[in-house]
Amino acid sequence: MIILLYLCTVILNYLWIGLILLAVVFGIVQCIATGNTDVMTEILNSTFTSAKTGFEISIGLTGVLALWMGIMKIGEQGGVIGQLSRGVSPFFTRLFPTLPKGHPAFGSMLMNLSATMLGIDNAATPLGLQAMREMQESNEKKDTASNAMIMFMVLVTSGLTLVPVTIMTYRAEMGAANPADVFLPILLATYFAAIAGVVSVAIAQKIKLWDKVILGTLGGITAFVGLILWGALSMPQATVNKWSAFGAATLLLGVIVWFIIAGLVRKINVYEAFIDGAKGGFQTAIGIVPYLVAMLIAIGMFRASGAMDMLVNGIARGLAWCGMNTDWVPALPTALMRPLSGSGARGLMVEAMQHYGPDSFVGRLVSIVQGSTDTTFYILAVYFGSVNIKNIRYAVVCSLIADFAGIAAAIVLGYVFFY
Repeated sequence: MIILLYLCTVILNYLWIGLILLAVVFGIVQCIATGNTDVMTEILNSTFTSAKTGFEISIGLTGVLALWMGIMKIGEQGGVIGQLSRGVSPFFTRLFPTLPKGHPAFGSMLMNLSATMLGIDNAATPLGLQAMREMQESNEKKDTASNAMIMFMVLVTSGLTLVPVTIMTYRAEMGAANPADVFLPILLATYFAAIAGVVSVAIAQKIKLWDKVILGTLGGITAFVGLILWGALSMPQATVNKWSAFGAATLLLGVIVWFIIAGLVRKINVYEAFIDGAKGGFQTAIGIVPYLVAMLIAIGMFRASGAMDMLVNGIARGLAWCGMNTDWVPALPTALMRPLSGSGARGLMVEAMQHYGPDSFVGRLVSIVQGSTDTTFYILAVYFGSVNIKNIRYAVVCSLIADFAGIAAAIVLGYVFFY
């Protein structure tokens, strides 16, 4: 696991160095080959522009992050996560048949997944690590991942999200007319990622997917998702956008009202809970400044040199030769980076929205891709490393299957909702 975590760090390190060096080399080649000496000035200016943009975006995130993290704190103290845990308990107990009924890991797992769905990442990670420690206590082979651990890891890396707070926040800061218009496509994409991951692990572990609870739960959710897609495909694009925006607004407002009512029922001080959560939003926004600035500088230099356009256009020409639509290709860098680095993918998403516009097809598509799955290799390294697991068996394969399904679904859904 240390090796896997080290590999993720090394990849990001050399990616950052490579983007900068390639930008300079490509600029020098242009100067020699075409006599375009302005390109070096453009590359240098891009560093100042990107640094300023990264800082402004990060600071601009403060208000929206404070809002949503405050709302999430109300829900957390109001017992919403506990309600979700109890609601999905019958389903999850069948996904982990090797754990005895009433195992203490169930509570931590369900709360972790519930926190992830609600976008409370700060709460989700400690709960997930606690679940891994509890499963490790009943694991017969201490250096080998158990079946339950693998199923849990695939669910975590699929990034199933009900409220994509961070992505909506970035879209708001980038000036999107309706930051929540990607809400439903992200929800659907993460659902497909989770289903693909669960099915792949279930096949490997010979879990009976035709169990009435599993079949009923998956079948009901799939039917609902199918109904949404059927409606989206049968309506004009303008109508799809209208109802998608309405559905997103209604669901998100419903979540806010639900959390506040839950807080009132629990008799907590709702205002103080909001303030407590909002403070975390400020700290989160400040904390991402160096990471976002670093990635935007490297990506900005790479684009200013013309290398990014050359790469994207080359891929587009190859796909066009095969008769494929290529409008989604500018989102490909974000898709490739997503399983490897959260900060790298975030930087690519922001840069794409800045270049193409947050309300462009590409701007919306990179948002959906970013929300379709999670940072697989980093999560596997941290979670398995926390309990000294060395043999993770087929966890990587099943997680990557979920990633591929989520990203592929994100691209398709981008076309269905916004093309």
